[in-house]
Amino acid sequence: MPIKVLPEEVASKIAAGEVIERPASVVKELLENSVDAGARGIKVEMSQGGRRLIRVTDDGEGIRAEEVQLAFERHATSKLEAIEDLPHLTTLGFRGEALTSIAAVSQLTVMTRAKGEEVGTLMRLEGGRILRREPQGATQGTVVTVENLFYNTPARLRFLRSQATEGRHIAELVTCYAMAYPELRFSLLRDGRITFRSEGTGDLYDVLVNAYGLEIAKQMIEMQGNSATQSAIVVRGFVSDPVLHRSSGRHLTVLVNGRWVRDRLLSYAVREAYHGLLPKGRYPVVILTVTLPPEEVDVNVHPAKSEVRFRNSGEVFAAVQRAVRQTLTQRAPVPRTSTTFAWGQAVEGGPGRPVEVGRGSELNRAELALEVQRTAEQPPMLTDRPPRGKLPMLRVLGQLGRTYIIAEGPTGMYLIDQHAAHERVLHEGFQAEIAEARVSSQRLLEPLVLEAGAREGAVLKERLARLREFGFEIEAFGGDSCLVRAVPAILQDIDLTQVILDILDEAFPTDGTPFGEEQLAISLACHGAVKAGQTLSLDQMRELVRQLEETSMPRTCPHGRPTMLHVSAEQLERDFGRR
Repeated sequence: MPIKVLPEEVASKIAAGEVIERPASVVKELLENSVDAGARGIKVEMSQGGRRLIRVTDDGEGIRAEEVQLAFERHATSKLEAIEDLPHLTTLGFRGEALTSIAAVSQLTVMTRAKGEEVGTLMRLEGGRILRREPQGATQGTVVTVENLFYNTPARLRFLRSQATEGRHIAELVTCYAMAYPELRFSLLRDGRITFRSEGTGDLYDVLVNAYGLEIAKQMIEMQGNSATQSAIVVRGFVSDPVLHRSSGRHLTVLVNGRWVRDRLLSYAVREAYHGLLPKGRYPVVILTVTLPPEEVDVNVHPAKSEVRFRNSGEVFAAVQRAVRQTLTQRAPVPRTSTTFAWGQAVEGGPGRPVEVGRGSELNRAELALEVQRTAEQPPMLTDRPPRGKLPMLRVLGQLGRTYIIAEGPTGMYLIDQHAAHERVLHEGFQAEIAEARVSSQRLLEPLVLEAGAREGAVLKERLARLREFGFEIEAFGGDSCLVRAVPAILQDIDLTQVILDILDEAFPTDGTPFGEEQLAISLACHGAVKAGQTLSLDQMRELVRQLEETSMPRTCPHGRPTMLHVSAEQLERDFGRR
């Protein structure tokens, strides 16, 4: 087959396919043009998920009359003149392909008037061909109307999702750019109805409220940024309290120099920052804004400009992970309970005894009454909200159901899961021992013969050297058996045979996953921690709470479950009718 130059119409449609994948791609390109044009207000309208109509209206600088037609020529742009300018770009657009690509696969109308001009210009295109161009009265700014997207490329049209799905992609994009530019006013009309609006106050939290609702916004923690450090990378935004999580990673919004991107590196950095704070398979809600010198990031990676590449990816990764982790460590609040407690059952116990609810205990009620009286005599607390960061000073009152420690703090009552709390204490202590290569072991009075079985035995023998680093002393004993002579000191008064087999399953998977040092530490802490249903003395509870207060992440166990719940004094007053 002879080599030929493709006709312009065919080449335009092929190029459009790289840039315009779906209706949201059209909105993205037009939004970015509006931002680059200095708009203060941007309105997006769509009908039938963007298939029937997309209209973007802005009050930016507009396009001069003599340049309107040129704007629809391929590679025509006002944002780049020489290749040397590419590393220093501060605009969102630069490739000069957006308007040409959109016009090639739609029926497009542009109405624009540039600043200083008395009359605007209207131009109508269909499939990239100009049908009409004339002067017309208009306000300053630009209105681009895209109708019947992909009308001339039916194959692409068939690959579109439902109207609801395509509309959701557009809504997600508009809210993301509203968060990238909180100083601008954005509005979204879906089939004639306003579904989103930001006021352009400049405060990202206001956009969060409009995008996610007040209840979710209240559970978001603001990142303070690192502009005071020597690094040129500034990380800001909001991260969700670990109690707020979702089933997918769709709620991670990454903005790099004002550009919404999909970046695996930064997404992984955020997930690593939440490691041990979220249940398995759950994802946080995060709005991450990363600002760095333009020459440190390559935006010319993908035709749709949805991907970037960093010059020093390791430094960016570390900056994001550190900023998110520090925010969670220092500012995450203790989870509040959303339930109303029924206090019909007597709470029994007293100093030096465990407290239980509804279990027929014979403990002295008068002692508990005396303890409550001493509580009431404490000086008034100054704060009226649950603390962020480190735990407040807690005073242990007793035990509930042999599972939860009841404590009083400055802002109300705290219920502490004794197993989860002890897990956190043991995990951090064990990690410190590993880091200093001084893991404490306890030798068994009699060696334990472990019949591991073929699969577990093979895995165990492969990992003997690594297990010694964690306090185990195990040696092969013929066949699939092993001889256990010592175990980490945190494993006490438990069925060692079952524990070791469980650890093999949890930390040494056979599906090709690498050795899980972190998972091994978590597993050891879990098996060594006190269990639910175990009675603790008041002194034991006080010591556990004291140790929990000294950990770096006291609000969650290593698996991501909360260690405690907070019942505010205000909630108690409401429930008791005092408000």
